Amino acid sequence: MTQAPNPKRRNELSHQAILNATIALLEEEGYAHMSIEAIARRAGVSKKTIYRWWASKAEVVMEAYAAYTAREILIPDTGAVQTDLERLFAQLFTVLTTTPAGTAMAGIMSEAQSDRQLAQNFFNNFIANRQAIVLEILERGVERGELRSDCDLQCVIDMLYGTMWYRLMLKHRPLTAAFAKTLIQQVITGIE
Repeated sequence: MTQAPNPKRRNELSHQAILNATIALLEEEGYAHMSIEAIARRAGVSKKTIYRWWASKAEVVMEAYAAYTAREILIPDTGAVQTDLERLFAQLFTVLTTTPAGTAMAGIMSEAQSDRQLAQNFFNNFIANRQAIVLEILERGVERGELRSDCDLQCVIDMLYGTMWYRLMLKHRPLTAAFAKTLIQQVITGIE
């Protein structure tokens, strides 16, 4: 029986080296071509160390990307819900289309379709945090009277992120700042 990863036993220097190596390898090789072996080699740790802390490549990438986006994506608070959402999604779309993050997230989402545990971890450790940011922006909009108080905010979040995932996964249309503005305007018009 395999022992469950224990994140509490992490050495902080090794932990950070692994996350940095993961981001660097995503940029160089992309999600599909990188491996735990390559991450370990780049970080100067053993594969055993990585597997002690994470159950899979997808989980390492999720944590590395979560740390990266926490530094790169600012949570706007302009006093207007529409402007806040437009800025947030424009930043998010930029990261997803100009860094390896988009292909990494699409790869993880793809793997999550056949791995229930990964899907649950992806939701709990990544998606839920991003949804909470949008929920906070929407709740501020309700408090200021910009949005209807009877609005189903979770449904709004699903519409916004569902559209993003749809375009990210199918790549049939671009994720741009202009599209972020159009998407937010369309959704806000329906819930004002």
